[in-house]
Amino acid sequence: MEPKQQAEKVLSRVDVLALAFGAMIGWGWVVLAGEWIREAGLIGSVLAFVGGGIMVLFVGLVYSELTSAMPQTGGVTVFLERALGYGWSFIASWAIALGYISVVAFEAVALPTVVDYLFPDYQVGYLWQVAGWDVYASWVGIGMAGSLIVTWINYRGIKQAAFFQIVCTGLLTLIGLVLIIGGPLTVTPDHVSPAFTGGIAGLFGVLIMTPFMFVGFDVIPQTAAEINLPFKKIGRVLTLSVCMTVVWYIGIVYAVGRSLSPEEISRSSLPTADAMAALMNSPWGGTLLIIGGIGGILTSWNAFFVGGSRVLYVMARKGMLPEAFGRLHPKYHTPANAILLIGVCSVIAPLFGEQTLLWLANAGSLSIMMTYLLVSVSFVVLRKREPQLKRPFRAGESSWIGYGAVFTSLFLFILYLPSMPAALQWPYEWMILLLWWVLGLFYFYRGTRGKKERSQSAGSDQTA
Repeated sequence: MEPKQQAEKVLSRVDVLALAFGAMIGWGWVVLAGEWIREAGLIGSVLAFVGGGIMVLFVGLVYSELTSAMPQTGGVTVFLERALGYGWSFIASWAIALGYISVVAFEAVALPTVVDYLFPDYQVGYLWQVAGWDVYASWVGIGMAGSLIVTWINYRGIKQAAFFQIVCTGLLTLIGLVLIIGGPLTVTPDHVSPAFTGGIAGLFGVLIMTPFMFVGFDVIPQTAAEINLPFKKIGRVLTLSVCMTVVWYIGIVYAVGRSLSPEEISRSSLPTADAMAALMNSPWGGTLLIIGGIGGILTSWNAFFVGGSRVLYVMARKGMLPEAFGRLHPKYHTPANAILLIGVCSVIAPLFGEQTLLWLANAGSLSIMMTYLLVSVSFVVLRKREPQLKRPFRAGESSWIGYGAVFTSLFLFILYLPSMPAALQWPYEWMILLLWWVLGLFYFYRGTRGKKERSQSAGSDQTA
């Protein structure tokens, strides 16, 4: 008997908000807050995140409308197929798949790297060196153990994954709020971080980094068929998650800049943890902050696992990938084979060291921006071609938000091209993209041929 091929609507408003918000706040703020303040200053960094948040909000509003109008699993694939056809749908889906899988793989090396902060001498069992990075058995073991746990949680059901997300996001949020709220209330250091450093160049340098910190809200459309909310509210929750993340980053940057002097930030390897230690007047404050950061790793890991598996699932259901990935587990109603594939990628990722996975993550970031651009274009196309399409959540009456999203995503995409500030590294990161798209070309040819054969077969049956 064919297993049930329909996702269950089990995700509540809190589940959805935790998936998106947890995915976006992640671990990056723990590592990079000091760098932002050094480059642009306290107020300069805040302004950069306001600007970056506005840029991302354009894209978030586009996703909100399209998700409410087409609340189906694998939102990107569905949006693009309706607006631009099978070919562009495959391109956008294949691009976002690399983005999601690259984040999942990178989190498998982020976890053991964070443990270095807590236990500096724990690495034993030297294995080999990859791209200048020494790989140890203990380091690999922690990454693999985390991968197996996250895979098992996702395999067992979306509700279990959502509960795990709520717990980790709650832990991370509570610890982060101690810093956000407590930082401005502490005694100002003698030499607080200056309001601006680096002038326009410094502010722009932080601005171009900010949008990449917001990647993650797009996991909501991938799970739309599993969300138990009115369609209009799905769009509102997505938009709310982006706004909450803007406030989060601004709060973190302000608290760190307000708690540490420029000299302290320059000397610190992890200013966010040092700011928490200063706030609590104890080294345990820094340890607590790092524990919260581990929660951030797990929230991103879990959310992108959910999103990536749903993208592979819907691509298989539409004939773009082998049909084995388009089957739901008969008991758990999860895309089990897609989850296992991503799980294997995550488990083996630590064997390649941090530098190799950083190349993969950067290549995946460009792919995500490519998808944002195509989704924004599809929004504009559908506004023109299907004005009567039922849109429970509307991103304004005119299409100006769509054009803003196209401009924003195109700007972000260009930043990764050669000679630009976030240019991918040659040859490693470009070779990863090349190999991914060569594989994609194979599946695209296979899928279009299969689609043509199915059409011909259906035509023959009608004739008969």
